[in-house]
Amino acid sequence: MASERKARDLKPSCLTMQGISKEEVEQHHGILYKGYVNKLNEIRTKLETVDYAAANQSYSDLRAMKTEETFCLNGALLHEWYFDNLGGKGGKAHGRILELIERDFGSWERFETIFKATGLAVRGWVVLGYELDDGKLHVYGQDAHNVGVPWGVYPLLILDVYEHAYGIDYGVKRAPYIDAFMQNIDWDAVNQRLAKYNL
Repeated sequence: MASERKARDLKPSCLTMQGISKEEVEQHHGILYKGYVNKLNEIRTKLETVDYAAANQSYSDLRAMKTEETFCLNGALLHEWYFDNLGGKGGKAHGRILELIERDFGSWERFETIFKATGLAVRGWVVLGYELDDGKLHVYGQDAHNVGVPWGVYPLLILDVYEHAYGIDYGVKRAPYIDAFMQNIDWDAVNQRLAKYNL
């Protein structure tokens, strides 16, 4: 029997941010994020009865569902992490994450430049992640939920740069949205992720 994923609630501080409106967040969370959770559950239910004997790499129901399962799962996870690392006081990182940023990027300023520029360069997501293989932080860019996903990386800070994340507040202007995101990061949530992963 397929396990059902439950949509997570927003923390209240996500609805009172400077530069990212309550309306933007409510539509982003309530329609888009919850839509990924619902579709993931639908796909996993259908996988219970799919015809595995008809599997084919050109096209089959199984191929379509397996491809879209990762798209919807990553869409749900990335949004959960994104909303979890919002609603804070932003600004310069503090604690363990700042130590790692300064170690692996040389300075806070260099990290911030790379992170923000990556947000302008990609179509979907910016992920500050800890790579298990080399034991360092890296900034990754993804054009889609299931494209460019690095294996063996713990996600620590997630930025959504799809237009739905800022269109109400900024139209097509992405740079001021990224600035607003940086001013609302919950660095305590990022440090909690580090602690969870024992990093």
